[in-house]
Amino acid sequence: MLLFFILGLLVHFVFFASIFDIYFTSPLVHGMTPQFTSLPPPARRLVLFVADGLRADSLYELDENGDSRAPFIRNIIMHEGSWGISHTRVPTESRPGHVALIAGFYEDVSAVAKGWKENPVEFDSLLNESKYTWGWGSPDILSMFAKDVSGDHVFIHTYDADDEDFGAHDVTKLDTWVFDNVKEFFRAARNNQSLFSKLNEEKIVFFLHLLGIDTNGHAHRPSSREYKDNIKIVDAGIKEMVSMFKHFYGNDGKTAFVFTADHGMTDWGVHGAGHPSETLTPFVTWGAGIKYPQNVSTQQFEDAFLKEWKLENWKRQDINQGILPLDYLNNTDLFKAESIFTNAIQILEQFKVKMTQKKEVTLSFLFTPFKLLSESKQHNILRKARSYIKQRKYDEAISLCKELIHLALKGLSYYHTYDRFFLGITVVLGFVGWTSYASLLILKFHSNLPRGGSKEVKKPSRLLQYSFVAIGVLVAFFLLIQAYPWTYYIYCLLPVPIWYAVLREFQVIQDLVASLLSCPPSHFVGYLLVSTLGIEVLVLSFFYRYMLTAGLIAFAGWPFITQLWTRAKRTSLNWIFFSLLLAVFPLMPVVGRKPDISLVMTAGLLVLLLSLFVVASLTKRKDSFVNEELPLHLLQMLSMVLSMYVVYSTDNSLLKKQGLPLINQIISWIILASSFVLPLLSPPILFERLFSILLSLMSTYILLSRGYEALFPLVLSCLMFAWIHMEQETLQQSGVSCKQKVNSIQFIYNTDLTQLRQLCLDDIRRAFFLVFFLVTAFFGTGNIASVNSFDVTSVYCFLTVFSPFIMGALMMWKILIPFVLVMCAFEAVQLTTQLSSKGLFLMVLVISDIMALHFFFLVRDYGSWLDIGTSISHYVIVMSMTMVLVFLNGLAQLLTTKKLTLCGKPKSHLI
Repeated sequence: MLLFFILGLLVHFVFFASIFDIYFTSPLVHGMTPQFTSLPPPARRLVLFVADGLRADSLYELDENGDSRAPFIRNIIMHEGSWGISHTRVPTESRPGHVALIAGFYEDVSAVAKGWKENPVEFDSLLNESKYTWGWGSPDILSMFAKDVSGDHVFIHTYDADDEDFGAHDVTKLDTWVFDNVKEFFRAARNNQSLFSKLNEEKIVFFLHLLGIDTNGHAHRPSSREYKDNIKIVDAGIKEMVSMFKHFYGNDGKTAFVFTADHGMTDWGVHGAGHPSETLTPFVTWGAGIKYPQNVSTQQFEDAFLKEWKLENWKRQDINQGILPLDYLNNTDLFKAESIFTNAIQILEQFKVKMTQKKEVTLSFLFTPFKLLSESKQHNILRKARSYIKQRKYDEAISLCKELIHLALKGLSYYHTYDRFFLGITVVLGFVGWTSYASLLILKFHSNLPRGGSKEVKKPSRLLQYSFVAIGVLVAFFLLIQAYPWTYYIYCLLPVPIWYAVLREFQVIQDLVASLLSCPPSHFVGYLLVSTLGIEVLVLSFFYRYMLTAGLIAFAGWPFITQLWTRAKRTSLNWIFFSLLLAVFPLMPVVGRKPDISLVMTAGLLVLLLSLFVVASLTKRKDSFVNEELPLHLLQMLSMVLSMYVVYSTDNSLLKKQGLPLINQIISWIILASSFVLPLLSPPILFERLFSILLSLMSTYILLSRGYEALFPLVLSCLMFAWIHMEQETLQQSGVSCKQKVNSIQFIYNTDLTQLRQLCLDDIRRAFFLVFFLVTAFFGTGNIASVNSFDVTSVYCFLTVFSPFIMGALMMWKILIPFVLVMCAFEAVQLTTQLSSKGLFLMVLVISDIMALHFFFLVRDYGSWLDIGTSISHYVIVMSMTMVLVFLNGLAQLLTTKKLTLCGKPKSHLI
């Protein structure tokens, strides 16, 4: 069975990875012939300002006094240049945002594994094509454009990575550092003839990366005074830079300026998904070759931003990456027509290369070309466009080129997603096969399914074996002759052994069909409807968190349906109370939006009060408690007190902008490390071990909390204790004898198999309860089904200097703590109900896989970026949950069954 779980983990990893091959492959095309227009450009140099993390509304809106936070930029919009909104796309992170801006394509998701820093794929960029580029700013961003460039012409100046400190007194220094160093650079250039001559060349780029706004947004939220004041500082700095550039170049009118952002930020200070606050960024440009402001009376946009920003009389021109924004250019019609013609040829070249690549690796009778852009149509459009330019019919030429660009981009998308349907079918076949096989194993080894026919276990026929070997060989040969990548072999060949394993269990399938036929149709339909309803509630909870509230309210009525109310009134009351109390949490706002340290302190105090009550109770019940176990409880209570102190003092220190105190940081890491060890020192008696686990994990959770979510694990754990008691009462009601009470049962590692029973229909409910509680453990803490659930401020007790992997690991552990509490309770449920953990866990995996398959069909790459990002996030979350279950199951067994002793040999504990 261990081998089965290892194989299951690998299979689920393949299913998880498949989404990236299907929807997130690199869009880059290599091998095109460079295309350039012969007309001279209007600008000799470009100055690019990128304000990291700046939202469009934060820049354009007026403050409460009716004044602009960026008066210089607003003056540019009204008197000197053009403006609009730049529409970014998911993932809204710094690296892909800058790649889209500077390289002109959307980032490959494989960059996630590189931490958005190094280049996982080779690409060309504006900086690489320049004669010289000078950049100032963050080492994370500038280094990726300077690395592996062709030639020694990109020069970067960066501050130290440790300066990116969310808890620093004044993070606007990240921006003022850039402005100060640029000024010093140009002062030095006047006394350096070599540098001076380089600065007066053509095709020069100056890149100023401004990180302060993003850092202040993470630390204080975009609605904070710090974030808004940082915008004022950036505006003033840009004003000074523009004046300096004009003076240095003698007002020659050959400098173009662009001010924009890589991504925005949510109200709660994070980014990464597709919310409009993350995808809408400002775009303002002026100088050489840029149109002056255009006054208009009306503008047609679906949003109401123009009226809100008091900019309805200045023409707004939104842009996307990849297509030349002609409306921004102030040049002759000939220049515009030639430029868009060149742009069309560039994109058409990409289309041709992509088509050729796909055609070469596809069998001729299977290849289906993109019919909307045949070779004859390409030549016809290009010929007509060139003819119109010669005839000075520039508008007609521009219109034709735009049509060609539109068709070429559609064709690029067509060939880029050419294998999507094929891959989707293979993954679905693997999914369905795996779920079927797991279900058959449950029926074969862990159920009382009536066995029909011969009792002998028949070996699979040779014909079946040879048939599947032949299918595997044919599939591999089909992939080989088409030169598909190695990952395709995994996706396509994986269903073959899985379905072979399914058909090997033909006798179990026969018995199942016979059992279903003998079942009354009304019972079968009833079970099917209830199961479907349960799965749909879980799926809908990813879209609407209040579905979990509805489910928990329904759970509260369970004692009345099963007559447990009359048998165990006290236990039922506990179950009802904590079910209804937990039902409140999914209705609470998203975590991080309104931090409230007083609620974190309240949670800590409640845990301490509960600890005192438990200590008093155990002191009365156990004579040995004071000498043997009390010191451990006191140590864990001290850990909780220290956690509360660290949270309170760290919050005060950061509010005063004094940074993270070193002593607080040391205490936090010690508490985190000890939380894995202290539970193992407690007795393996069910209640005492579970409570010890709660105390240790709550100490860490308090350190990672910023508001009401600190109360969630405590309420969840109380409901888990009630669940354990309820399940034992349910078992007694069904007639199964229970030898011991819950309070005296001990966790053991090797369970006596003779004490286990087979699964029954009620165990499907238990498995469903677990999955429901796991989903609640995620959404109940204020998370949403998106990558922007993570609030970086929750790790400030551990570190404030930007470190994506450490911060990500800490935030992930915060999410997993409620999962661990649920899984530990599940271990207790299995023990008290005398169930095989393997059988019950298999049922949980089947339910999770059905959910995952559901979300696989819901993944989309069209519509708004919010819809696209959300659909992908749903699948990633549910697949991660399925894979993490295997890890959590092992961790829960370790925390509940292992016993450490400080001296001597550990005692053996048996039921």
